[in-house]
Amino acid sequence: MYQTRPQQPTLSREHTCNGEVNPDYDSTFLFENDFPALQPDAPDPDQHPLFQSKAARVCKVMCFHPWSDVTLPLMKKQEVVKIFENKGAMMGCSNPHPHCQVWASNFLPNEPALSDRCQRAYYQKHGEPLLLQYARQEAEKKERVVVESSDWLAVVPYWATWPYQTLLLPRRHVLRINDLTTEERGGLADIMKRLLTKYDNLFEISFPYSMGWHGKSVQKKKKEPHRPQFKGRQLSLAAARSYYPPLLRSATVKKFMVGYEMLAQEQRDLTPEQVNTTA
Repeated sequence: MYQTRPQQPTLSREHTCNGEVNPDYDSTFLFENDFPALQPDAPDPDQHPLFQSKAARVCKVMCFHPWSDVTLPLMKKQEVVKIFENKGAMMGCSNPHPHCQVWASNFLPNEPALSDRCQRAYYQKHGEPLLLQYARQEAEKKERVVVESSDWLAVVPYWATWPYQTLLLPRRHVLRINDLTTEERGGLADIMKRLLTKYDNLFEISFPYSMGWHGKSVQKKKKEPHRPQFKGRQLSLAAARSYYPPLLRSATVKKFMVGYEMLAQEQRDLTPEQVNTTA
């Protein structure tokens, strides 16, 4: 029997931080973040060329389930919906009620922008999507595959920084998660549940992580002069989900990004192949 924790601002019929009352929801619940990092309006940039960026738009929160102690491995497959998530106090999650967030910005952030450039360059050179080819190669080698199905593949990518980092990929070319078929959505929920159950069983705890989707950015219909247009953009990009868990050797020992990682580049404590043998 699931139990809710009293006086949590995300529970149904509970008062939020801004004084509003949540509806009596029985599935997912989407609402505006009370403390958003992005605002609908932002101050105009300074006239100096060093200060020209203007970050604006919206931040939302989505509760997975009305019960506050139901993490994804405990949910039914048809209940699984999320965009990006910070799970566990170790990842800075301030509310124990399992939830994810949806951020929409008027600019392309650094990580998606780098992924975008690399995938476009690969497509221009080889004529096929990078992540689709990568999924095929990993499926053939079987060295870093954690779980797989007919539609999905979860691997420890060879470039992983975090010890138990994984990448979840579709086996066909998909631009965004809303392009998935009904069968693929069901398969996604199934493989997520299997993957996260493996995480929980690794150190026999509710495994902490940060998770998020990368995919094709949403472009305005009207072309913006400051944004380059790319003819092969839709063919080059692909949807993918990344999991970044902080734990290293046990439930209490985490990896710290310090020293060399902060001043030079990331380094691994375990190889992807070593990690896969323990998953």
